[in-house]
Amino acid sequence: MGMIELLSLVFFLYVLVKIYISVMQIGFVARAKHMNPVLMTPSRYIKAANYLISTERIKIVETLIEYALFLFWLSWGIRWLDTLTWNMNPILQAVVAVNLFLIVNYIVELPFTIYKTFVIDERFKFNNMTPELFISDQIKSGLLTLAIASLLSAAIAWIIMYVPMWWLFSFLLVFAVIVLVNLLYPTLIAPMFNKFTPLQNEELDAKIRELLERSGFESEGVYVVDASKRDARLNAYFGGLGKSKRVVLFDTLLQKLSDRELLAVLGHELGHFKHHDIYKNIAMLGTILFVGFYIFGHIPTSFFMELGVRETPAMLMVLFMLLISVFLFIFMPVISFISRKNEYEADRYAAQLCDASDLASALKKLVEENQSFPKAHPLTIFFYYSHPPIVERLKALGDKSVVDTKSDEALKGECSL
Repeated sequence: MGMIELLSLVFFLYVLVKIYISVMQIGFVARAKHMNPVLMTPSRYIKAANYLISTERIKIVETLIEYALFLFWLSWGIRWLDTLTWNMNPILQAVVAVNLFLIVNYIVELPFTIYKTFVIDERFKFNNMTPELFISDQIKSGLLTLAIASLLSAAIAWIIMYVPMWWLFSFLLVFAVIVLVNLLYPTLIAPMFNKFTPLQNEELDAKIRELLERSGFESEGVYVVDASKRDARLNAYFGGLGKSKRVVLFDTLLQKLSDRELLAVLGHELGHFKHHDIYKNIAMLGTILFVGFYIFGHIPTSFFMELGVRETPAMLMVLFMLLISVFLFIFMPVISFISRKNEYEADRYAAQLCDASDLASALKKLVEENQSFPKAHPLTIFFYYSHPPIVERLKALGDKSVVDTKSDEALKGECSL
């Protein structure tokens, strides 16, 4: 079996597994929505289930298109890029080929983004975005992506051409850019898309700062983001690294949670800070990227001959981008497992710092307002869930109001593999 046939087989199995997980999730949720409602009113429980089923169905179509796009690039597209940039300087060729690859993929994926935003999210009352804002977001994010991709591909092309062990130094460059983006995101990148204003509620601001001080968290400030102009869902996060760290509250969150519940949510985020989860996640991503660059740094010349393209920096980078989704998917169960473990630890920290009942109350409101269906098929949890199922989190916090043993056992019996 040649390299192309092997890669095609691996990608086919990747697509098959993704579709199988979605099908199992749809069947699981379709049955679960007829069980006793958990954490929601009956109408919202069914609505949340229907929303999840709708997103899984579109995900299946996206996966099929992803497979078709892969076959296009492997059978013809990569040769087209190589031929189109044949007479260019290798560095310029890398910039043009990488950008064309990104643009083609973006054009193919754009209808799904539009459908999910203006059809699915609109139907379930999540979307607040206007077409004008959507277009503005797409232009800004597109230009930013192409600018970063151009600089990065030019630098990597130069490294490949002139530096021994190019894969190692290319990895170090990409990893450094990831860290830099994390540093710049809260103060430079995020304000391109949203308006951030200091928290005006002085009493709440004082409580938050006291909470941060107890945790040893030094922040640039507490900000409210106008997230409601795009989406009705609730959230909060700590952004940035080092001195650029800031507390960011969605304006929707301030409208729905009490002060005690909000402090408990921030206590959970402080748990991630206290356990250095951001740095652990960056290190984990760095390890995965290191393995990926090592593999691509040792692709045999015969593979490029099979593809019918030259062994240039541009073709190496295009191949890397083409296969990175499969590579990351292989690591997803490990990433998700570690993330779920971190979430439990952050919950425990919040329960000690604030009050477990306040966090439990806040989590229930988040589920209700965000219409997050509280149950999922085990395979979906295994691969995709960065957070533990909400029922399990509440049980770990000592909340006894969500025990639904009969329904859970019935679903396990019906969905056994």
